[in-house]
Amino acid sequence: MSVLIKNVTKNGRCEIAGVKPGERLVSINGEEIADVLDYRFHQMNRSLSIVIEDKGGNTREVKINKGEYEELGLEFETYLMDKQHSCRNKCIFCFIDQLPSGMRESLYFKDDDSRLSFLFGNYVTLTNITEHEIDRIIKLHISPINISVHTTNPELRCKMLNNRFAGEALSVLKRFSDGGIMINCQIVSCPGINDGEELDRTLSDLEKLFPQIESIAVVPVGLTKYREGLYPLASYTKESALKTLEQIESWGDKFVKSYGRRIVFASDEFYLKSCREIPNAEYYEGFQQLEDGVGLIACLKDEFEWALEQRKGSDIRRRMTLACGKAPERFLTELMDSLRAKFPNVCVQVIGIENKFFGSEIDVTGLLTGCDLINALKDIELGDKLIISCAMLRREGDLFLDDVSVEDVERALGIKLCTVMNDGEALLNEILM
Repeated sequence: MSVLIKNVTKNGRCEIAGVKPGERLVSINGEEIADVLDYRFHQMNRSLSIVIEDKGGNTREVKINKGEYEELGLEFETYLMDKQHSCRNKCIFCFIDQLPSGMRESLYFKDDDSRLSFLFGNYVTLTNITEHEIDRIIKLHISPINISVHTTNPELRCKMLNNRFAGEALSVLKRFSDGGIMINCQIVSCPGINDGEELDRTLSDLEKLFPQIESIAVVPVGLTKYREGLYPLASYTKESALKTLEQIESWGDKFVKSYGRRIVFASDEFYLKSCREIPNAEYYEGFQQLEDGVGLIACLKDEFEWALEQRKGSDIRRRMTLACGKAPERFLTELMDSLRAKFPNVCVQVIGIENKFFGSEIDVTGLLTGCDLINALKDIELGDKLIISCAMLRREGDLFLDDVSVEDVERALGIKLCTVMNDGEALLNEILM
C-alpha cells in the first residue's frame, strides 16, 4: 500500500531530501501509511526513515531529521489521503433524510468516519469501523473519540439506526474504555423512544465506563417538514422537554457527587424549549460539546459580558439588526439590553426569523436559509448593517443551505451583511466597530 504525493512544499524537508510530486509515500519508520492518521502520527518523530516509491515503481529510503512538530511538507490528493467513509445506517431521526430534493449534492453525504472524529470532532456510530481502525486507535492512543451512542439497549439501537449490527457495535465502547481512550458521547433523544427509562439505562451503562467517559451530550431530535414516508417521530413539547431536562440534570447532580464532575449535559435547545434559564458558564466544565449546542448560549454570554466590561462607555451612535433563529431571540435581546446600559445610543434590534424552509419546528440559527432571511426582513428598516452568525453559511462562508449567496441577500435587502463567529467578543466588536 502507498499514497500518491500530489505536491511537495517548496523548501520543505521532503523537497530538500529530493522527494518529488507524482511519487508515492510507502512508510515512515517502518510503519505503513494508509491515511492521514498514520501520516500525522508517525511524522511527529524527530528522526524519520521514509520509504518513497518513484514513478517507475522503484523504492528508496530517505532520512530526515526535523523538529517534533515540524511538518514534512507533503500534500496528497485528498485531505484524508483516502476516500471519506460514508454512513451505513438509516437512522430514524437522521436530519439528512429530512432534506428536500434539489439541494447541493454535498449536503446529502452522510459521513461516519473515525478519522473525522479526531480531526474535526465529528461523531461516529461505530457500525462501520474496522478491526484495523479499532486496533490502531488503541495502539496509537488517538483520543478522544466522539461516539453517537443514542442508546445502550442493543435491540433499540438496531431499531433506531436501522442496522442489525448496531447493537454489536456497542462492544467497541468497552474496548476503547479498556484501552484508555477518552470518549465523548452523543444521545439524540426522541420522545417515547430512547428517553425516560431508556435514557436512565443508557446513562447507567455509560457510567460503568468511567473515568473514560469525558462528556455526554443529550440533544432533542430535530424534525423538518420533509418527513413523508419516514419513521413517525414527535417533537418535544414544553412539558416533555422540561421532564427530560430535569432527568438529565438529576443524573448530572449524581455524577458531581460521585466523581466531582457533571459529565452529562442537556443541549441549549432543551432549556429554550422548556423556557428554563440557561446555566452559567462554570456549569459546563469547559464547554466540551459546544458543537452539539451544549452551553453555546452560556459561552456566548460569558464572552460578551467579559468583553463589555473591558470597554469604556461612550455616546457613539450605531443602528443595526441582528438576525437569528426563533429559539435564541429572547436571550440575544436581553444581551443587547445589557449593551445599551453602557452604550445608550447603540441600537441593535434582534429579529428571530421563522424557518419556513425546513418548517417552524426547526428554530435554531444555524439552519436558517438565505430565502428566509430575505422574505422576513425585506420590509423592515434594518439600520446600517445586518449581522448574522457564520453558522448559517457553509465552511467557505459564501452560501446558505439553500444556495443563496451572501451577495444575493445584500442585493435583495440593500444592506451590508456582516457575519460573526459564535464568539461573544467578536459579536461585540462587530456591533461597535
